[in-house]
Amino acid sequence: MKVAFGTDESTELTGILLRALGDAGHEVVLECVDQPWPQVGRSVGEAVASGVADRGVVCCWTGTGVSIAANKVAGVRAALCTDGETAAGARRWNDANVLAVGLRLTSPAVAREMLDAFFSTEVDPGEAVHIAQLP
Repeated sequence: MKVAFGTDESTELTGILLRALGDAGHEVVLECVDQPWPQVGRSVGEAVASGVADRGVVCCWTGTGVSIAANKVAGVRAALCTDGETAAGARRWNDANVLAVGLRLTSPAVAREMLDAFFSTEVDPGEAVHIAQLP
């Protein structure tokens, strides 16, 4: 899967995320690195919405800013997740296509769990009627 990646700050955790994505066989497209969070969210969101990437991962200190910025792009459903179950639910019930990660509190183990869940969980077909209500 082609994954757009962006972060407003390169950290040990962003390195772990990038390695984990590569180890899982994903093709990573670095969209926006070490740039202000609004640019990061917008750039990754545009890559996903345009089809340049299948999904995206965005990071900032809390994860909130990049998720807000990404969600301003039509067709993006960015979810700020804090654990694997939340990431799985974001995919299953909301068809989230961008995972937002907070750099401040996310441990490497939890980051890997979120990536695994986000990229292995399929959308529940029963949710299609609800997802279709989103602009």
